[in-house]
Amino acid sequence: MAGKRIGDHQVGIYKKLRTKLGQEVAAAKAGISVRSARRLDSTDTLPSQRAARAWRTRADPFEAVWQSEVVPLLEATPALTATTLLEEMQRRHPGQYDNALLRTLQRRVRTWGASHGREREVFFAQAHPPGRLGLSDFTHAAVLQVSIAGAVLLHLLYQFALAYSGWRYVEVVLGGESFMALSSGLQNAVWMMGGVPEEHRTDSLTAAYNNQTEHELLTRRYEGLCLHYGMRPSRNNLGVSHENGSIESRQGTLKRTMEQALLLRGHRDFADLDAYRRFVAEVFGRLNARVAGKFNEERRTLKALPSRRSSDYEEVDARVTKYGTMTVKKVLYTAPSRLVGHRLKVRIYSEKLECWLGNVCVLELLRGQPDPVSGRGKVVDYRHLLPALKRKPGALARSVLRDALFPRTEYRLMWARLRDSLPEAGACRLMVGLLDLAGNGGCEAELAERLALLLAAGELPDLDQLRDEMAPRPALYPAVTVVLPELASYDLLLTAA
Repeated sequence: MAGKRIGDHQVGIYKKLRTKLGQEVAAAKAGISVRSARRLDSTDTLPSQRAARAWRTRADPFEAVWQSEVVPLLEATPALTATTLLEEMQRRHPGQYDNALLRTLQRRVRTWGASHGREREVFFAQAHPPGRLGLSDFTHAAVLQVSIAGAVLLHLLYQFALAYSGWRYVEVVLGGESFMALSSGLQNAVWMMGGVPEEHRTDSLTAAYNNQTEHELLTRRYEGLCLHYGMRPSRNNLGVSHENGSIESRQGTLKRTMEQALLLRGHRDFADLDAYRRFVAEVFGRLNARVAGKFNEERRTLKALPSRRSSDYEEVDARVTKYGTMTVKKVLYTAPSRLVGHRLKVRIYSEKLECWLGNVCVLELLRGQPDPVSGRGKVVDYRHLLPALKRKPGALARSVLRDALFPRTEYRLMWARLRDSLPEAGACRLMVGLLDLAGNGGCEAELAERLALLLAAGELPDLDQLRDEMAPRPALYPAVTVVLPELASYDLLLTAA
């Protein structure tokens, strides 16, 4: 067993076997050589009781350069590795230091670092009393490779966790690490668990902002949110993620659990975003079931919730231009023509916009995100521009929003067919008619399927025929005749009484 040290326990086994068996048999059963057995028979000293060897078995290959060259390099730059030092010695002394000496140099460098190296960072384990600390963090979820109806979903996961019990809340975030996402996720978490911890900690979310003004605005809004719930706000130092260790470690367990759940599911595609959200809720629900006992203990120590939620939106001004569009956070949105010229107060939530005129909400839109490359985005609803297009169908041909107006791929492909097959004016009228039928007839999906069949057959659509088939039928009401009695007949009721 050359190269394998014999321990006290192994010696004890051999000594016990030796009282009953011969030397060779006892050595074989104890897993040692016969030569080692003869040596053990001649002494009663255990291996741990022997004095450490104070001599070298071979000459030190770095004795000539250790104090004069290697140590000065380590003192000047302690981060140098043994591999770098060996390469430097080979450069300075060609042919004297073989690559096989790397392991020897690594041991020497490690021993020197323990005796003369720089101070290392020490981590202090923290005790978290129940109800004291809750933490929030965002993590990228691209590694999960989730898709919605075949399209890759680029998203983040927001996670809130209680440091004591490990109870967590997870939410899908489509944008970036914004205040709206933090506010929405945090408020959903505290209302779900039915209480508020004493302190709430995040990482440095200001990394997503470009200037000091935005930094100060985020700080004020975050502090206001915590004040509303009676929490003490705190942040870890920039770049020191281990200060948020109670949440950072749980980001890893969350992703691993989701990965395993996706593997069991068999595929990573979901019919819609709500289906994926339900899947995420099931995953963190199973994780919370593991800590139900500690969470029930901690929930009794949480502070009471306020009477209402705080605002989880950002408010900006936006003016609807003569083109029926407005720009909010570098994203272009369409609006009904009745709002042209009005300046609206737009409340920006994590996934929607509410447009207010005075104290009336006049429009609600799904929130869009800027393109990562261009930095701009578009959210176009063809129904907003349909009335104007029906009056001026020829504007469709060269509209800058034309391609974004088509709600599905089939409509875009049909427009290309009409443009090649008909005069421009006729193609515009027919396409606007199809959009009108899809929007006002409530048959966008059904019409798209019919257009796909026509495209495959190489035929053009007959708008009148499609209207007869798909347009909603007018409701038929029965004819009701109301006969009023003569007023004198009521006198009979008095007589009968």
